[in-house]
Amino acid sequence: MKYDFNEIIDRRNTNALNTDGFRSYIFHAGPEKKFPYKDEEFVRMWVADMEFATPPEICSAIKNRVEKRIFGYTMVFDDRYYNALSNWCKSKYDWEFDKEELTFSPGIIPALYQLSETLLAPEEKILFVTPAYGFFKHAATYNEAGMVFSKLKKENGHFEIDFDDFAKKASDPMVKLVFWCNPHNPSGRVWTRDELEKIAKIIEDNNLWVISDEIHCDLLRNGKKHIPLGKVMPDYNKLITCMSASKTFNIAGLMFSNIIIRNVDLRNKFKERDKTIGFVNPLSLAAHTAAYEKCDEWLQELKSYLDNNMIFLKEYLDKNLPNAIFEIPEATYLAWVDLSKCLPEIEDMASFFANEAGVLLEGGDDLFVDNAQGYIRLNLAMPKSIIETGLNRMTEAINKYNKNV
Repeated sequence: MKYDFNEIIDRRNTNALNTDGFRSYIFHAGPEKKFPYKDEEFVRMWVADMEFATPPEICSAIKNRVEKRIFGYTMVFDDRYYNALSNWCKSKYDWEFDKEELTFSPGIIPALYQLSETLLAPEEKILFVTPAYGFFKHAATYNEAGMVFSKLKKENGHFEIDFDDFAKKASDPMVKLVFWCNPHNPSGRVWTRDELEKIAKIIEDNNLWVISDEIHCDLLRNGKKHIPLGKVMPDYNKLITCMSASKTFNIAGLMFSNIIIRNVDLRNKFKERDKTIGFVNPLSLAAHTAAYEKCDEWLQELKSYLDNNMIFLKEYLDKNLPNAIFEIPEATYLAWVDLSKCLPEIEDMASFFANEAGVLLEGGDDLFVDNAQGYIRLNLAMPKSIIETGLNRMTEAINKYNKNV
C-alpha cells in the first residue's frame, strides 16, 4: 500500500473527544469518575472517528492555505468547491444536483437541529427507523418534537425495513418529517434501490419532509454501491440531503458539511437562520476541496484495509465468541454486534467493558435510540493490532464473568 494504515498515532494532549471526552459522552460523568485502568491504557473503540492519519493530500492543502498567512472571514464564492463535490457525486453515484441547492453547516448534527426547528410546529413528530444514531433523538428533544420509531427487523445479524410498520407510522397526521440514514448507522446497511423506492413512495404518499443523512456514503465495502435518496426521488421537493467528507477522510473536527436543499423557500429560511451566517472556516474549505479532488486513491486503500478488519472481526468472533451475532456491515467502519447471548445479565455494556476489559465502546439504548439493547458498536477504523488487543481483552472479560456467574 502507498499509505500506512498500521501506524499507531498518539492522540493524547490534543483535546480529542476520543481520548479526553469519553467520561462525559459515554458515562455522563466528569473527571471524578475512576476506572481500574489508566486513561492511556484503554483500547478506544468507541466514537466514530478514525485512528488513521488524515490523508497527506489534505494535510498539504491545509499547509498551503496556512502559508497564505491570513484567515479572515471566509465564504464560498467561486465554483471550485461545488465542482469538486459535484464531480465526486457524478463519478461515485451517477448523481447530480444544481449548484444553488448547496448550502453549508458546521456539521450534519447542527443542520438536523436547525432544520427540525424550522420544519416542525409544536407537538409535530419525527419518524425514523431504529436502532438509530443518538443525535437523531437529541435533535428531536432539543426542538421538543415528538418521536415515532419504526423498528428494523433483525435476523442473525441482518437488518431489514418493516415497510408495513413504517407506512403505518408515516400515516400519523402529526408525523411531518423523516430522519433517514443512508447508509444506516449503526447497522451498516446499504439500502437497495428497491428498498429506497418503497420508502420514497411512503414518504411521497404522506407528503413528508425527509432529511437523508448520507455521511457514511463513501465508506462502503468493496463491490457495494451507494444510491443517494435524491437519485431515487429526483423530483421530490421536500428532500434534504446531508453529506460531508468529514467521516470518510477523518476530518470531523474541521466542522464542515454539505446540506443540499431543493425547496427554495426552505433553503432561504435555512440560510436566514444559519447561526454562522454563511461563514466557513478557510482551512475546512481547503481540506474538503482536497478530499474530493485528490484523495480517491487513499480512499480505495482505506476501504481495502477496513474490509480486512471486518473479516478479521468476523473470524475472531466465530472462533472465540460463537454466541456473538454479527454480520459484516455493507458500509461504515463500525461493527454492530449482538452480545445479548454472551452477557445476558449485563444491561450496561459500555460500563462492563470499560471496567472489566479496559475497552471503550458504545452500545445499548442509552447511546443509541431504541431496538439496541444487548448490542455494542465497535469502531474498526484503527490498526489491526489495536483491534486484536481489544478483542482479546473483551473475550477474557466475558469468559471470566460467565465462569463466576
